[in-house]
Amino acid sequence: MSSEPPPGSGQQPPDDDPFRKQPPPAEGSGSPYSAPPPPSHGGSPYGSGDPYGGGPTDPLAGMPPLAPSGRRTLARIIDMILVGVVVWLITWGFGVSEYDVDSDNMQYGKSLAQSALAAVLYIAYDTVLITRSGQTLGKKWLGMRVANLDNGSTPSVQSTLTRSAVLWIPFAFCCACIWTAISGGWSYFDKPYKQGLHDKAAKTVVVSTG
Repeated sequence: MSSEPPPGSGQQPPDDDPFRKQPPPAEGSGSPYSAPPPPSHGGSPYGSGDPYGGGPTDPLAGMPPLAPSGRRTLARIIDMILVGVVVWLITWGFGVSEYDVDSDNMQYGKSLAQSALAAVLYIAYDTVLITRSGQTLGKKWLGMRVANLDNGSTPSVQSTLTRSAVLWIPFAFCCACIWTAISGGWSYFDKPYKQGLHDKAAKTVVVSTG
């Protein structure tokens, strides 16, 4: 199977990206990036083509296996706690709480300020770390990374911003854990790529590193 991304996949990953799809090694090399043997019934087990415009090839060929959804959820919880502590410390230091009650009046300005700070920090956290290595701290500790579906490389800043915004803006301003459960929980039922809604928006997948 060709190691090149399917036609129309967009910009090629840089040659020094350690996570881009690798060509099949010589027999017996044992590389974790080797393509799996074709299924006995013929054709790709993932259907007739790539839903993002590729040809009749399996986009996952040449990449490590997809990460289990349960491990992804645990990594997301770790990341939420890490960034949440920072948000709490900053807002506490500046005297900004989720809401204050004075007589019968809610001070929504303070709530909005905290939500905006949370959105900025969560998006910055995901974007900076994922564009560097494909891994947040939670994903790194649990042996996973984010990869472009079409070529296996580390996502670009634009792709990661899209992914992070879809996940964290609704979380910060309206739906909190409900949206995180919906967006991330989508991976439990999505086939064949186990994508959350934020993965679908950015055309990424999460794969194992170990």
